[in-house]
Amino acid sequence: MSIENTASAQWKGSLKEGGGSLSTGSGALKETPYDFRRRFEGAAGTNPEELIGAAHAGCFSMALSLVLGEAGYTADSIDTQAKVTLDPDSLTVTDVHLTTVGRVPGADQAAFEEAANGAKENCPISKLLTARITLEATLKE
Repeated sequence: MSIENTASAQWKGSLKEGGGSLSTGSGALKETPYDFRRRFEGAAGTNPEELIGAAHAGCFSMALSLVLGEAGYTADSIDTQAKVTLDPDSLTVTDVHLTTVGRVPGADQAAFEEAANGAKENCPISKLLTARITLEATLKE
């Protein structure tokens, strides 16, 4: 059985002067604005890369908890930051750097690093970054 989640975006206008909004099926985002300035010029507000970073940090932290549990450890806390780098010239996400700090009773640094590397390779969002993407496009008059 598959689990499906939904999100949507609406955009109006040109790239630099236009704007859009992002919404999620859960309501966590509801018509959250985004635009060129927020994405490429550092203006306050969200953008797709920031949302990918939040998703990756959350997914990785959960995956790390799973891997640690399989090794017999229970984390008191896992705090992860994701830095997503967008090259504005090529419009390519070039890097995602995860930084994680865990408080895991009984684990040593080597065990934590091994678990973190396993989580990095196997969390669904890490895998998404190499996933097959399909598209259906319809033009309305």
